[in-house]
Amino acid sequence: MTRLLIVDDEQIERDGLQAILRKGFPELDIAQAKNGRIAVEMAAELQPDLILMDIKMPGMNGLEAIEIIAKAQPGIKFVMVTAYDTFDYARSAIKLGVKDYLLKPSKASEIVATVGKVLGQIDEERRSAETSKRQEDALRKVLPVIEADIVTQLLFDHVHEVHLNELVGLLGESAGGEPFAMCVLLPQGAEGLYAAVREKARRAGGGWVGAMYGRHIPIIAFRDQARSYRSQALALARELLQTADAAVPGGASLSGADGSGGGSFVGIGGECDSLDQIRQSYQEALIASSDPTVPVKYRFYADTPALGMAREGLSAKQWERQFFDRIRLGQWEQLEADVQELLRRCESEGADLLLGQQRALELLWLASRVLLEMGVETESPLFAVQARDYRQLRAETDLLLARMRQAFETHQEQVKPDAIQQIKQYVYEHSHEDISLEAIGKRVGLSPFYISKLFKEQLGVNYIDFLTECRIDKAKKLMGDPERSLKEITFEVGYHDPNYFSKVFKKMCDVSPTEYRKTLLGKRGSQG
Repeated sequence: MTRLLIVDDEQIERDGLQAILRKGFPELDIAQAKNGRIAVEMAAELQPDLILMDIKMPGMNGLEAIEIIAKAQPGIKFVMVTAYDTFDYARSAIKLGVKDYLLKPSKASEIVATVGKVLGQIDEERRSAETSKRQEDALRKVLPVIEADIVTQLLFDHVHEVHLNELVGLLGESAGGEPFAMCVLLPQGAEGLYAAVREKARRAGGGWVGAMYGRHIPIIAFRDQARSYRSQALALARELLQTADAAVPGGASLSGADGSGGGSFVGIGGECDSLDQIRQSYQEALIASSDPTVPVKYRFYADTPALGMAREGLSAKQWERQFFDRIRLGQWEQLEADVQELLRRCESEGADLLLGQQRALELLWLASRVLLEMGVETESPLFAVQARDYRQLRAETDLLLARMRQAFETHQEQVKPDAIQQIKQYVYEHSHEDISLEAIGKRVGLSPFYISKLFKEQLGVNYIDFLTECRIDKAKKLMGDPERSLKEITFEVGYHDPNYFSKVFKKMCDVSPTEYRKTLLGKRGSQG
C-alpha cells in the first residue's frame, strides 16, 4: 500500500487535501502532521512514499523539513504546497528533489492530477525494482554455474578475452591480484562435500571454484596484496581441509584418494602474472597433489620433488608439462617410453626400488587425473604385487599404462561420430540462453573438458568463439526485421548489455550493428 503524509499548519487545509485525495485515490494510506518538526518524526516512523509539504509554517518551515527527511530517507518523494509562486522557493525545492508543487488554492482536479503523476512514478519505480530483484535473484542462482564455467574455460580451454570479461562482470567482482590455482582432492565416496568446500572457498575470499570432476575441485585464487602468497594459500588450504573434515557425517575417517586413510588433500600451484598462465599453475597444483599420503595434507608445487629428469634440453618441470601434453594428445608410445626411461635412469643411478616404484606411481596417478579431465574414467593406478626388481617394476608399469590406454581408446570409440554435430545444433538452438560447457556435458553425456577438446580438434575454434558466432549470426538475421530495435535483438540473442553486444558485433563483423543494419535494409529497399 502507498503511504502519503500531508504536512500543513492549518487543519482545514489538511482535511481538505485528505478529502480530495481520499476520493481520487481510495487505496492511499493517508496521515497528517501539523508542522515541520512533527513531519520529521512521523516520516521516520511511517516511512511514507510521498509527502505533501506546506512551505510557510511556524518553527521549522517546509524546506527545512524536506532537507532533513530527504537526507535520512532519500527514497521519499515530495510535492511542495505553497501560496507563494516565487522563483526562490522553486529553485530551493528543485535542489532538494521536490517532484512538483501545488499553489494554494488549487482545484481538486489539479491536486488529483499532480499527485497522480507522482504516484505513477512511484508505481513505475516499484515495478522496476521488483524486476531488478527478480533478475538479481535469478542471477544469484546461476552464479555458481557461471563461476564454474569461467574456471572450466580458463583451465581447460582457450577463452575469448571479451567473453571472459562479460562473465566476470556477471559475477559482480574484480579478479583481484596475481592468480594461482589450487586443487582440492576429496577422498573416495566424499563427492557430496563439494557444496561445503565451494561455499567455504567463496566465504574465505578464495576466488573462483570450478565444477568437480571425479573427486577434484579446481580453484582459482587471487593474491591479497596485504598478504604473502604462501601465507594466503596456506590459510585457505587449511580452511578447506577443516571444512571437508567437519562435513563428514559423525566425524568418520574417510579413505584417502589412493585408498589409504588421510581424508582430503590440497595441491597448490605457483603464482602467475595473469590469467593467461593459470593453466600452468593448475598443472602444478595437480603435481603437488600427486602423493596424498604425505603427513601434511597440503603441498606447494615449489616444495614438490621433480617427478621427471632433465633430458633433451628440458628441465624437470618442462618435462612434467610435456608429459601432460602427451597424455591429452593420446601419444601413448611416447608416454610409455618416457616412463620406462625414468625407471631405467632410476636403476642406472642405483636408486632404491621403492623410490623407483613411487616415481612410477606418481606419473601414473597424474596420467589418470588428466584422463579424467577428458572424460575418461580409469581404475586407480595401484601395483597388484610388490616388485622384486626393476625388470618386474617395468613390466607392472607397462600393464597399468596399457589399461589406461585401453580405457582411452574405448572412450574414443564410444563417442558417437556425430557428437560434435549434436552439440553444435544444441548450442545454436539455445545460444540465447546462458548455457555452460557443464550443462551441455550433462545433456550429451560427455565431460565439459572433452567437449572443449572436440571443438578445438574438429572445428578449429573454442566453445566460446562458436557460441559468439551463433549469437551474432542470429542477430544478423533479426536485423532484417525493421520492427525490432537493436536493444530487443541484444536481449533476444543472449546478451545482457547493448553496449557489450555492439562491441562484440563490431569485433566479429568489422562494422557496428547500426551500420550493418543500415546497409542490410538499404540493400533490401533497393531490391524492392
